[in-house]
Amino acid sequence: MIVRFGYVAMSTVVANASPSKTMTFKTFSNLLDREAAVRKLESIAAENLHNTLRLLRHNVAHDIMVYRFSSKLIPLATHEALADWDPFPALEQSFAEVGEFVKKHGIRVSFHPDHFTVFSTPRPEVLASSLRDMAYHVGMLEAMGLDGRAKNNIHVGGAYGDKLSAGERFKENAAALPDRMKERLTLENDDKTFNAPETLAIAEALGLPMVLDIHHQWVNNEGEDPAELWPRIKRTWTSSYAQAGSPEDDPLPPKIHASSPKSVSDPRGHADHVAAGPLLDFLRKIASGTDRVDVMLEAKLKDGALFALMEELARHEGDGVEILNGASVRIRP
Repeated sequence: MIVRFGYVAMSTVVANASPSKTMTFKTFSNLLDREAAVRKLESIAAENLHNTLRLLRHNVAHDIMVYRFSSKLIPLATHEALADWDPFPALEQSFAEVGEFVKKHGIRVSFHPDHFTVFSTPRPEVLASSLRDMAYHVGMLEAMGLDGRAKNNIHVGGAYGDKLSAGERFKENAAALPDRMKERLTLENDDKTFNAPETLAIAEALGLPMVLDIHHQWVNNEGEDPAELWPRIKRTWTSSYAQAGSPEDDPLPPKIHASSPKSVSDPRGHADHVAAGPLLDFLRKIASGTDRVDVMLEAKLKDGALFALMEELARHEGDGVEILNGASVRIRP
């Protein structure tokens, strides 16, 4: 099984390359010339996209082919007070450059809209905000010229005192999304509410792919072995929504998230690094029935944690681990 590792948004190795520079709405409001204030937002966004391109070049130089974009590329993009602002025309070239680089090098990219994007909500105004945020993320991927292989990963959301009803509400709202949104959607189990079996059942019902977060599963489960769920999770990646835009000879591999607990007192928090042992144990369990899998590392040290993990995995060479390049390994059961 070939395993590719990626990281989230920011680099702790490349200096002065934040893709998430922002402006508060208070600062925006204090600028008397609204048109100039909007131009400032667009300038910040252009810098974020430039830094994203810098990070992608860094990634390719180190064989990192899996990357999650920052959701904060465009400051205040979904703020209600700026509903009349369309930032995309001014950023057309910047988005196109990022997209062309992604396509040229075959990088797997994604977004992870924040926890305010919830389709299980019983509140119409929260649903409207969630739809606006999802449209923003889809719009960025479309501005990059990327097809349905570029995904937006979300959690099912809150239970609101009745998890069964919340799950049904999620299914109803997600099913009503236009195909341009559904084909980019993946569902992930969370660490407090919708566990892996529950998220998997919803993903199967909707025909959506599931991203298994093995850390979340460790702290929120029903006693199941995640490897026993894996055959069903892997099958969710064969749906038409999962493979939108994928050529038949190059299907999109299943994806998992991996991180390590911050501490005994904070088992849900993410540590600076990812411990190789538990991750390797899981990968070995699924290796015999899986050709490829992509692993998003959600460690505080970002790409620094990826490089450290590769060094640790190198010490397992000859024990079912083969280092393929700077960010990929082959795992044998």
